[in-house]
Amino acid sequence: MSIGSPISSLCVSGPPPPHLLSAFNPMTLHDLSLLVDKMKITTCANDILPAGLFKNALSVIGPSILEICNASLLTGVVPRFCKHAVVEPILKKSSLDPTQLKNYRPISKLPLLSKILEKVVADQLTTFLEKHEIYDKFQSGFRKSHSTETALLKVSSDIMMSADSGASSVMVLLDLTSAFDTIDHTILINRLRDIVGVSGLALQWFRLYLSNRSFSVFANRFMSHSKDLTCGVPQGSVLGPILFLLYMLPLGLIIRQFPEVSYHFYADDIQLYCSFKPMEVHKLSSLINCLASIEQWLGDNYLQLNSEKSETLIIAPDNQISLIKQHLGSLGSSVHLSLRYLGVIFDSAMSLEQHSRQLIRNCLFQLRNISKLRTLLSKSELEMVIHAFISSRLDYCNSLFLCLSKRNLERLQLVQNAAARLLTKTRKREHITPVLRSLHWLPVHFRIHFKILVLTFKALNCDAPAYISDLLEPHTPSRSLRSSNQRLLVVPRTRFKTRGDRSFRAVAPRLWNALPPSLRCLDCIYSFKKQLKTHLFRLAFN
Repeated sequence: MSIGSPISSLCVSGPPPPHLLSAFNPMTLHDLSLLVDKMKITTCANDILPAGLFKNALSVIGPSILEICNASLLTGVVPRFCKHAVVEPILKKSSLDPTQLKNYRPISKLPLLSKILEKVVADQLTTFLEKHEIYDKFQSGFRKSHSTETALLKVSSDIMMSADSGASSVMVLLDLTSAFDTIDHTILINRLRDIVGVSGLALQWFRLYLSNRSFSVFANRFMSHSKDLTCGVPQGSVLGPILFLLYMLPLGLIIRQFPEVSYHFYADDIQLYCSFKPMEVHKLSSLINCLASIEQWLGDNYLQLNSEKSETLIIAPDNQISLIKQHLGSLGSSVHLSLRYLGVIFDSAMSLEQHSRQLIRNCLFQLRNISKLRTLLSKSELEMVIHAFISSRLDYCNSLFLCLSKRNLERLQLVQNAAARLLTKTRKREHITPVLRSLHWLPVHFRIHFKILVLTFKALNCDAPAYISDLLEPHTPSRSLRSSNQRLLVVPRTRFKTRGDRSFRAVAPRLWNALPPSLRCLDCIYSFKKQLKTHLFRLAFN
């Protein structure tokens, strides 16, 4: 896929950042102990102590570790040994040919001390970024309270509401080739200084952190010679993902130059979508120009677009798809009937029917395998396995299942029923409702409601992405009423039950307003989840 003809780069420079991060704060021995306890530490081949022994001996070696880390934070110097990675090739699948290098996945590991030092810096950097709202609003990768589900929920809600107003949409997914490995260090440092506001010793620390990095390959108990790394964010590091997000910051500014185009990022995955009425097909030229500008920016920043893996989906009535495709130019060659993004399959009707069919097939396959283990496991162990392989699949991004038809929801319920029968050895002819009640399993339909209401609660309590909170509007009556302090939400007007009515923007307020006032007025997420499950359990089984 060739994306239009390149256009001149859009200017994204601006005034210097108003907030500066000029130095890092040293930590105490207590801070170090808490940090190590919370970290999932793995051992690198270059480590002197195994991870378990390191944790057990922290009371003895802690002061020395603290001295090294604080010296780095206060002087802006990063120890050389912290910048050497050991790469271990792991076969992607046991069935693949071990003589072919392409069948291996390189796992990069850094020393324990490096991870501790990076974690201290990452915590302080993240606090600074969140306080001053420097992250791109529509970037959901590697961020607290953000997830694949919130990203997909935002996009699907926008498209469903557009469809409700009679608009069609075009969604484009862009794939980058080894994006984390081609980052230019000079550009990254300039970005930290000019956009983020890192200066002084903090900027010097990052400059030395990125310079003189190296790696060796460890395989079959042999270590290779060292090789220098001159580009890319450090793989297997704590800071790498954060630095990548900051490197990508100007791209959002580029896209926002095209008001007709909406976007969402998940790490290095780029999703664009453009909605338009039947007489506004000309808006697609803005999408084409935006893509050309993105492609040029990527090239200028040493990032490569993987055209073969980039996909386009037209979300419109069948009789309009061919006309829309004609206005897409070279993008027309990448149009698919459906596409997979972040584990969810979207189609031209946003029905998720293909996704639900594949989900059901996967779950039934897993259930057949689990049934072979039933005699080897206790009931509690079997339930853990079922939750790991079945419930987790049914719950993944299930807030999007608002798009599913009643028939497809019933099919998903049959999967949960089969899992319950397997666990309790219930016969097919026996009624399943008492079984689900005895297991304290919410039916699929109510699990969807549970997820939506928890997201709504988080959005109203500033614990969800801003783009989710923006989908909800608190109800403010024109005059003082008894309902003024009941935390009600405005339910937007919609035209179609299969479009706007199924969007998060419409469903969330309806479900929220139907909750008892005592539930809506809670301010603790743990209490809310507990009481919400009890409430939904009563609705489901009483």
